[in-house]
Amino acid sequence: MFSAAQRPQPTHSVPCSPRSVATPPLPQWIAARMSEHFDARLGKLWGGDHLLHGRKPGPDALHLSSNDYLCLLGERALLEAQARALLDEQPELLMSSVFQYGETPQRHVERKLANLMQAEDGLIAQSGWAANVGLVQCIAGPGVPVYIDMNGHASLWEGITAAGAQAVPIRHNDVAHARRQAERFGPGVIMVDAVYSTTGSVAPLEEYVAVAEASGSVLVVDESHSLGTHGPSGGGLVPALGLSERVHFRTASLAKAFAGRAGFVTCSSRFKDFFAVESRPAIFSSGLLRHEIAWFDAAIDFIAAADQRREQLHAITRTTRAAISALGYNISDGSEQIIGLEAGTEPQVMVLRNALQQRGIFGAVFCSPATPRNRALMRLTLHAKLSAGEIDRLVSVLASIRDEVRLEEWSSTRRSRRKSLNPKEELAASSREE
Repeated sequence: MFSAAQRPQPTHSVPCSPRSVATPPLPQWIAARMSEHFDARLGKLWGGDHLLHGRKPGPDALHLSSNDYLCLLGERALLEAQARALLDEQPELLMSSVFQYGETPQRHVERKLANLMQAEDGLIAQSGWAANVGLVQCIAGPGVPVYIDMNGHASLWEGITAAGAQAVPIRHNDVAHARRQAERFGPGVIMVDAVYSTTGSVAPLEEYVAVAEASGSVLVVDESHSLGTHGPSGGGLVPALGLSERVHFRTASLAKAFAGRAGFVTCSSRFKDFFAVESRPAIFSSGLLRHEIAWFDAAIDFIAAADQRREQLHAITRTTRAAISALGYNISDGSEQIIGLEAGTEPQVMVLRNALQQRGIFGAVFCSPATPRNRALMRLTLHAKLSAGEIDRLVSVLASIRDEVRLEEWSSTRRSRRKSLNPKEELAASSREE
């Protein structure tokens, strides 16, 4: 027997630096796609500078890229609820939600969130992406037309592909076009965002409900950027308009106003059971852990009582949008807390990004595939704790850089000028630009 001093100690080799390991060469078809990105796009179009990054923010940077619209991430009550769950020594199971049954913490939170949204029932998914892909996969299929707004979130488009359904694009917020498409292709699924993620535009939901009902179609509304920030107790735009009993499904990413990592689908209790065993993302992904559920449980209570923060957010949005519009920036496509400064081409939006970052303003660049190829933009997201001084700083910077970023040459500026022309002049102007 060894004494304590003589007992052999486990030896773990910890290298001082990572060992270089060669990856096997990739086949030509993958290498060609990578070359297109690194050589043609990043190298030539972006000039070797990654468009989505730029310079590192300094300590005085004004960050306008977070989706934490109501500023929940620093709330002590929510942090303490999550900490208690993390320190709870009760056993926990790591498995797909499909195997859960009975009265679980997740089921409790699903009911609370459904009540907040004025829905019969609902289910938590691993992300907003999984919620949308899984839902569309369950309600569409080969031969089913899916009428989707051209600006609809990428996860909705991905769901159409996963379902093997027929995508029927509809022009952005063009209800008349949606009606004509439905008359042509017949009953299907209509999918829109309540608030769109690139420009902050709002869908005319009441009119889409009428189209769905007249055509015998199912309506899906993505409330990702309106849940928590809009409607009674933050329940979203659907209940705000009294449409809860006329919209078949609502989805949401809980990584926006709820500041967590999950998604949600409102539905009937019967459909929920169907979804659990038919949705590929639901079946083949692990469920949320106890501390994640605890965060959402506390966040629902906080958001339901956060009328003052919602009012602050909307007041900040009105003030900021009015000031930016007065400077000549065309942000008329939207009205909510998301502001899209559409420069046009990727090199143009890089000039804008650099001008803002040099002055300490950091937003998020959106380009293809998030936007059409020549409608790249800088997205600024507002939040409820922006101070008057920070708003003034943003507006002052935008005023000072108009010539530097060549505002008059932006695609959004040209589009604004065309709107003031008569139809013949507008057609001629559009033809010249093409």
